[in-house]
This record gives sequence, structure tokens and C-alpha cells, in this order.
Amino acid sequence: MVLVSRLASVSRPALGPAAAVFLAFAALMPAQAAEGLATFADRSRIVAIGGSITEIVYALGEQDRLVARDSTSRYPQAAAELPGVGYMRQLSPEGVLSVNPSGILALHGSGPKETVDVLKKTSIPFIEVAERYDHQGILEKIHIVGRALGVGAKADALAVEIDAKLKAAEKQTASIKERRRILFVLSMQGGKLLAAGSDTAADGIIKLSGGINAIDGFAGYKQLSDEAVITARPDVILMMNNAGPATADDELFSNPAVASTPAGAARKLIRMDGGYLLGFGPRTADAIHDLAVSLYGSQVAD
Repeated sequence: MVLVSRLASVSRPALGPAAAVFLAFAALMPAQAAEGLATFADRSRIVAIGGSITEIVYALGEQDRLVARDSTSRYPQAAAELPGVGYMRQLSPEGVLSVNPSGILALHGSGPKETVDVLKKTSIPFIEVAERYDHQGILEKIHIVGRALGVGAKADALAVEIDAKLKAAEKQTASIKERRRILFVLSMQGGKLLAAGSDTAADGIIKLSGGINAIDGFAGYKQLSDEAVITARPDVILMMNNAGPATADDELFSNPAVASTPAGAARKLIRMDGGYLLGFGPRTADAIHDLAVSLYGSQVAD
């Protein structure tokens, strides 16, 4: 489902000059507008917010419609040449509206809420794309983006292609008997790990790659106590590259709680690009394969 806002209570001139913000980092079914529209009337100047959204636009061959993107949209390389409107969770109305868009295509979770509320009240159509961290969620995103850009047939074809790739990637670990327990660590501060529970992109990619999320007691991201780290008993720790200041291997494994786990004893750590690993877009089948190979090596079926 998508949400399209066509209200005109806030005019662009009233919002002031452009102010792009660049920051580093990492209900699925919002109500639809009264018109029931899911396609931009004018698709000539689209702002894409969310790395997977931008990737899908390029995969559809519709990149010429883009006039700007957010800072999480780093793939393909050509996307980086587009004007930036800031980090998707810390947008400003001025930054988004400064490029004079004819439509805003945003991944659910873009924010802050105050900015999104302002954007939805402008005369610029706003389509919000649902985010789900599973196989079907990726296909749904492709269909929503395709409909928004008026290229439903292209989206259907791309979804069939991606569906086949995802099925093949998931099948590669189907015969593995001993599943590894994976602890995804978003960051480490003051000796404490910020880890991923359920209902996160990390949880989704771990499961699709044939692993078990070592954390199952909460949803979202939370700081773990030393006892919780030890109890989780991870076989492998998974972290992102390109997501702000990195935690050094020695710092991670010198943590007493981490050192007490199987992952710590074996110094087993996998690092992958954050957008690639957690994007849940056209490249996710490749990310599943790469993570599975890192986890299971030759056990992964060709």
C-alpha cells in the first residue's frame, strides 16, 4: 500500500531557501489517499528517499526521472552524482523542496515525523513505500515503485526476475543442518553492544541467509547487558561497513562478554557494506548468497 498526499496548505515559497543536510549512518500499510492514486501525475522530477527505492528506480531503467536522492542512496555509483537532500531520517522540508520536485517517493520510516508531515501537506504528491524485511516485501516495493512511476509492466518483469534470484539464493542453504547463531552489532559504545532483535533488516537478512538471530527477546535495536551477550551464545558477529566510525576488531574481541562467546573465542566477525546487506532491494539475493558463503563456506549449494 502507499500513501499519496496532495494537500496544498503549505506553499513552497513559504518554506524558505534550500538547506541540504548530510549525516552518516544505518505501519507497513499506511492509509491510501482519498483519490486512491498510486501513480504520480507528473513523473518528470522525482526525489527518491531510501537506498532501496533509488536502486529499484535504476533497476527499472527510470533513473532519468530522478532529480535528487537521500544520502543512503549510494548505489549505483551514478546515483551519487545526483543532488542530495540529506539523510533519510533527518530530512528538512527545505532540502527536499529545494529541487522543485514533481513527486516525492519515500521509504516508510523516513523522517523526522515533523518533516514528513510538512511534506505531506504541500502540493507535491508524496508516495510512501512500505518496508518489510522479507522476500515478499522486496517484491512489494518493486511493484509500488513501478506503479508510482507509471511503469507497471517493467515492475512486473523485474519482480519476476528478482523473485527467481531470491528463491535460488534461499535454496542454497536449505540442506544445512547446523545453523549458526548470528549476533548483529550496530555499534559499540562504552563497552556495550547495540544489537538487532526481531523486526529489523538485520534479523531478516540473517534468516534469509540460513542463520539464526542470536537475539530473540525483543524487537528493534537495543543495548545488551554483558549477561545478555553471554546468554546469546553467538557463533558469529555481523557488523556493517560504511556506517560511521568503525569498531576495531581488537576492541570488539577484548570485551569480556564477547570474549566469553563462541564467536569471541574464535574471533569470528563478518563485515559487509550496510546498504548492500540491509537494503532489501534488487541486490538482496546477492547479499544473501555472500553472507551464506561467509557463514557456511562450501556447505552452500551452487
